[in-house]
Amino acid sequence: MTLSVAGSRLVDSAGTPVRLRGVGLGGWLNMENFITGYPANEATMRAAVREVLGDDRAELFFDRLLTSFFGADDASLLAGLGVNCVRIPINYRHLESDDRPFEIIEQGFRHLDRVIGLLAECGIYSVIDLHALPGAQNQHWHSDNPTHIASFWQHRHFQDRVVHLWEAVADRYRDNPWVAGYNPINEPGDSSGQVVGPFYDRLVKAVRAVDPGHVLFLDGNTYSTDFSIFREVYENTVFVCHDYALAGFAHGGPYPGHTRGEWVDRAQLEKSFERRTVFQRETGTPLWVGEFGPVYTGDAEIDRQRYQILRDQLEIFDSYQAGWSLWTYKDVGLQGLVSAGEPYMSRFGDFIAKKGRLGADRWGSTMEESASELAPLHRLMETEFPSWNPYPWGARYQTDDLIRHILIAQALVPEYAELLRGCSDEELTALADSFALTRCVRRQPLLDLLAENLLAENLLAENLLAENPLTENLLAENRQGDNPGGDV
Repeated sequence: MTLSVAGSRLVDSAGTPVRLRGVGLGGWLNMENFITGYPANEATMRAAVREVLGDDRAELFFDRLLTSFFGADDASLLAGLGVNCVRIPINYRHLESDDRPFEIIEQGFRHLDRVIGLLAECGIYSVIDLHALPGAQNQHWHSDNPTHIASFWQHRHFQDRVVHLWEAVADRYRDNPWVAGYNPINEPGDSSGQVVGPFYDRLVKAVRAVDPGHVLFLDGNTYSTDFSIFREVYENTVFVCHDYALAGFAHGGPYPGHTRGEWVDRAQLEKSFERRTVFQRETGTPLWVGEFGPVYTGDAEIDRQRYQILRDQLEIFDSYQAGWSLWTYKDVGLQGLVSAGEPYMSRFGDFIAKKGRLGADRWGSTMEESASELAPLHRLMETEFPSWNPYPWGARYQTDDLIRHILIAQALVPEYAELLRGCSDEELTALADSFALTRCVRRQPLLDLLAENLLAENLLAENLLAENPLTENLLAENRQGDNPGGDV
């Protein structure tokens, strides 16, 4: 049933409130280095793999990976947990190419259509999230950016292409009730803060002209933390915050305890959430956390604390009736509910460990890897440029990004691709199939935690509906799957 915004809630076409709670499908139609184990950014990695395998066999490997990464059994697993929404990140390169701008690639919708359909069969909504825009909308790998410059905000050409792309996407899904809505720009990083607001005005108008019905999920600037850029509250719109906990990062300290000089406990988590949702609460618009979730380490005690962070965040979100999308569903072991199995992990396990030793991936780095080698450079920057404070996160992060996550990461790309050299078609297929759910390892404590939260909240919603005799018909529809995941 089609969703829309009614005050501070999302409701279905019958007027029943729906709180979207689920996961992000990271690393699938927008690949990320820490999720599938490669270094640097997706386009650079794909080019290196094509050089080793050739065009046809590279296509065989990547298409099989997309097919195996999410199938009917994945949708069933999520439905069994009580999930009612999956946020689907996509890279623009599936739908348009740089050498033929403004030409929509029809074939590129094939996997997206397939997964939206699989989720719908399980009563799960999809949010389509453009995670990587032409020119890169932020400064990091997850926008498929090989540099540290967000060129999207500097060139009208890139902006025109995104408007055209979203017009095509909106036209395709305008009548699909299982698409909850569109998340047009993941984590914009407009360093000037002057372009993103006017561009949103333009984009909203263009999408509404094609599809006036679907909800828009709009991220704030500076990685969905700054909502001062919005000049109006658009109709039928959710303003999306991202809420990663400081102690939940790879470099996070004990919980409760200090991380980089800041005390983090449940009260601090709630204050952080309140700070990041001031705009939504002041404007009376729905609360939805588009991304959050701790990083796991393999250390039992640290991971116990990370589960407690997640448990506390979920309780906070519940108390504010906020929807959420946990990052992320599937990976090679850092955050996912499930992680890839064999033979992929045997072939790439040592390489992934090397990336970890070097801190080559921004997400998952403790910022202490190769500390003795990089310490002189950090001292040099601090001594010679004490007032340097680059956007978005300051000097220490910028230096690490340039050295670890670009220079070192890009130097690792050929090594990753070479691990595929000599593979037969059957071996490539088996490597890709390592991401199929039947081959994956389940992070059972995380699955249990989510199921406990989701199913308890769904039961509470049903009980509240049942107390009102006017809602009996709606409750029956819920149980039949026609009105999935309704919450009040």
